[in-house]
Amino acid sequence: MKAMILAAGRGERLRPLTDHTPKPLLKVGAHSLIEHHLYKLKRAGIDDVIINIAWLGEQIQQSLGNGEKFGLNIHYSDEGAQALETAGGIIKALPLLGESFLIINGDIYTDYDFEKLTHLELNSEAHLVMVENPDHNSSGDFALENGYLQNNGQPLYTYSGIGVYSQPFFADYPEGVAALAPILKEKIARQKVSGELYQNAWTDVGTIERLQQLNDSLHSSK
Repeated sequence: MKAMILAAGRGERLRPLTDHTPKPLLKVGAHSLIEHHLYKLKRAGIDDVIINIAWLGEQIQQSLGNGEKFGLNIHYSDEGAQALETAGGIIKALPLLGESFLIINGDIYTDYDFEKLTHLELNSEAHLVMVENPDHNSSGDFALENGYLQNNGQPLYTYSGIGVYSQPFFADYPEGVAALAPILKEKIARQKVSGELYQNAWTDVGTIERLQQLNDSLHSSK
């Protein structure tokens, strides 16, 4: 299985840190956010990683190179000056990906074991990892019922930014700027998306405050 790390975002809420450093290269402990993913992907047995880039993308390429130092093969999907948003970025990279592939948001930190998803028998068009709602998304995103996601129901959980997707999930959508949420809602309404709940370490590093809290937490746990 191949993996794709979404790393093209501007990181507006992390400014001024992201004025000169792309969000995935911000440090969490001894490594950058994206390096944590790369090490975990290697341990999970994944060798081929696609990274989409836009804002300050050349810094990501310079930092990670071709992946040799991680024991990986890294390929880049360059979106140019205008990031294509989540779905648009994935759709552009589809020719680089296999029939089913792992997607990871570049701005999360987690101890989720990606190897579990490499053995997943996908019986739907996508499989999403859900988490308990953080304070910044207290209303949640989707419900989970009998192994499938629902647009309505209780309790609602938050999409972690980790999932396995298939080529058919995106087959009806053209290239261009496109958000993922509307496509997910449509597919979920058609019972095309399975899911699971993960209840251990996970952080959406979307603001300076959450980045600081995560670093403080990792430092205090040593």
